Amino acid sequence: MTQVKTFEFNPFAENTYVVWDKTGECVVVDPGCYTEEERALLQDFIVQNNLKPVRLVNTHCHLDHVFGNKFVADTWNLGLEIHRGELPVLAQFAQVCQMYGIPNVQPSPMPERFLEEGGAVAFGETRLEVLFTPGHSPASISLYCPQESFVLAGDVLFFESIGRTDLPGGNFDTLLQSIRTKLFALPGETLVYSGHGATTTIRHEQEYNPFLQATG
Repeated sequence: MTQVKTFEFNPFAENTYVVWDKTGECVVVDPGCYTEEERALLQDFIVQNNLKPVRLVNTHCHLDHVFGNKFVADTWNLGLEIHRGELPVLAQFAQVCQMYGIPNVQPSPMPERFLEEGGAVAFGETRLEVLFTPGHSPASISLYCPQESFVLAGDVLFFESIGRTDLPGGNFDTLLQSIRTKLFALPGETLVYSGHGATTTIRHEQEYNPFLQATG
């Protein structure tokens, strides 16, 4: 059985995820831990549950999803994995932090591996399928676990909402197409773990998400 733990971190109330199975191997997705207390909270959970982090993944590289990249990479000797199309966003991390007036930021390492649609993030006995879901950012990915019927959707799809598209590389029409063709193609009972806010399901968003209802 594959399990998911959610942490809400940093001033942007970002959801960081630890995903693991019975082997004890785990993946850290979008580590947004910004303060020492948040970093300790993440580390304590991993240690207390006897987990072994083996992969570090960003669904996309906006600042609130990458604050903890260096901490996770250094603590567990992991290489960062992103979609190649997110490189320009990651490269702007320090500049964007300055723009927002966010001090004492740990610089993110550059990626050691690139993830592409059709590939997977495999660990233990678990395989997370990589879905290419741009629109919120230039090359967002979502991670789908068919065995346990859940998807880590980053900031693509939220409970009765969608990701913003007014940041560099965002595009409203592209985002809706990503949701319709990639996420809404998943089974209705699929749990959606979003980058912010509550967990939802594909079926709920198909029926009640006003952004998608309004456009058919």
